[in-house]
Amino acid sequence: MMRVELQVLAALALDYLFGDPRWLPHPVRLLGRLASSLEAPARRLFPARAAGAIVALTVISAAALSTRILVGAASVVHPLAGDLLAVLVLWTTFAARDLAVHAAAVHQALGRGDLDEARRCVGRMVGRDTDALDEPGVIRATVESVAENTVDGVTAPLFFACLFGPCGAMAYKAINTLDSTFGYKNERYLLFGWASARLDDVANFLPARLTVPLVALAAAALGLRPWAALRICRRDGHKHPSPNSGMTEAAVAGALGVQLGGPVSYAGRSADKPTLGDALVPLQRRHIPATVRLMVGATAGAAALFLLIRWSVLHAWA
Repeated sequence: MMRVELQVLAALALDYLFGDPRWLPHPVRLLGRLASSLEAPARRLFPARAAGAIVALTVISAAALSTRILVGAASVVHPLAGDLLAVLVLWTTFAARDLAVHAAAVHQALGRGDLDEARRCVGRMVGRDTDALDEPGVIRATVESVAENTVDGVTAPLFFACLFGPCGAMAYKAINTLDSTFGYKNERYLLFGWASARLDDVANFLPARLTVPLVALAAAALGLRPWAALRICRRDGHKHPSPNSGMTEAAVAGALGVQLGGPVSYAGRSADKPTLGDALVPLQRRHIPATVRLMVGATAGAAALFLLIRWSVLHAWA
């Protein structure tokens, strides 16, 4: 079979060229349905916190084992079939092109002066209310979404793919899906979703911190502010409610010389997100493609770094 390194690079190339393969029965949607279907029976059998942990472990195990079985079975039919299925699985875990396409749609709508369309486009990227956002608010939401999802959608699945192959990448996507499904701090999920939220924090902890210097390197290559990216991350990265999301958001804010965070509205309720970065320049349309370029640069750096880590680990064990 093809080496994992080549499988990962092939999947990244497919994502770069074509984006998310929506014509496939997408594993993330299947994992979300599995998680939701297990919630009610688990709650009936166990206390909420234990039920949530059991569902989380079941879904993650199912994701990893089913990937292993399917890729293994395809390899028995023919090694190329195993390679093809492994690459397709990995392809579904990367979202760099989709992030870029969604951000470009916002940027293009703003360029046409169509603020309503820009609000609709950014509404597909974020969970906050977008109907009343002004242009700087639309830009901020887009930049924050791309910055945050650089880890969730690209570098974290790439990290687990490089270390553990398709099974690792799919296990990570299961964790990410569980957090999106159950990781809410409301009455229904505060206890049930605790395990899902904590597992997501743990899974993203190292990838998020490895992504920060990669953002800084991308900023240096793009003529932005690499040292400010590192400095602002160190100063402000911990302010975000998530132990991981603030890392790349702060790094991007420093690289661009802008301030992110501030007032937002969710389902009609106002909230204040902590501010990240210094407002050296006001948020402008150009910051959307600049953020996408930082994401692309960080992705390239992550592929090189994580594959190097894999090579080092394998040779250390040899």
